[in-house]
Amino acid sequence: MMYNKIFFQVNSDIEWKELGNGVSRQILGHDGQMMMVKVKFESGAVGAMHQHPHVQVSYVESGAFELTIGEETKILRQGDGYFVPPNVLHGCLCIEAGALIDAFTPAREDFLV
Repeated sequence: MMYNKIFFQVNSDIEWKELGNGVSRQILGHDGQMMMVKVKFESGAVGAMHQHPHVQVSYVESGAFELTIGEETKILRQGDGYFVPPNVLHGCLCIEAGALIDAFTPAREDFLV
């Protein structure tokens, strides 16, 4: 198994990638099996509806988000979380600036390019 040789993630040392429209991302720990990502949203920013073959579990670090997973929509705030099975349509609207901590399995190779 191939491991990323960076065992510790220090927030101030990790570069943010601007994704546009008020959304930016930090890649935290990862290998081929799993990945953790921090995604920062400005108020009003949209995480467009999408789906992927990865299992995703996310934690609301700060702010408030209107999350849609499949046919269900719910407002989540700091301390809440959610689970997205593979290939299920999901997205969010940030209603109060904040950040999500996302974990994926397997790793999102598309995030590393």
